[in-house]
Amino acid sequence: MTHFSIRRQHEIHAGHRIYGHQGQCSHLHGHSYIFHFFCSNNTLDTLGMVIDFAVIKNTLCKWLDDNYDHRMLLWSEDPLAVKLQQLDSSVVIVPYNPTAENIAHYLLTDIGPQLLKDTSVILSKVIVEEGSKSSAICEV
Repeated sequence: MTHFSIRRQHEIHAGHRIYGHQGQCSHLHGHSYIFHFFCSNNTLDTLGMVIDFAVIKNTLCKWLDDNYDHRMLLWSEDPLAVKLQQLDSSVVIVPYNPTAENIAHYLLTDIGPQLLKDTSVILSKVIVEEGSKSSAICEV
């Protein structure tokens, strides 16, 4: 069976801390995140595409820009989350400890299906790079 995938890359800048971490990641800090979105389908559309790259840009990339870019991501169970959000509206409280793995999983299982529900493709893999040396991959 033939299988097609496309990849769209997008960069944002955001801060976070890993609540409960025993090292430096327990402190508030930031990253230049690079996201790789892989969309898949077993067929191509009438133009010969899995999906137009502009659709990915206007859905998944726009969601990142609107919700995470230049924000501080803190887990809802982090005691600093509510206190800091009261001081600064750029704090985003997320339902997971904001590791690269959890961010990738959330985008793959929650955000991607919502944003692509009107298309014939699935978000099949998300890679989240935290700088040039570290990345996490989540895929179906």
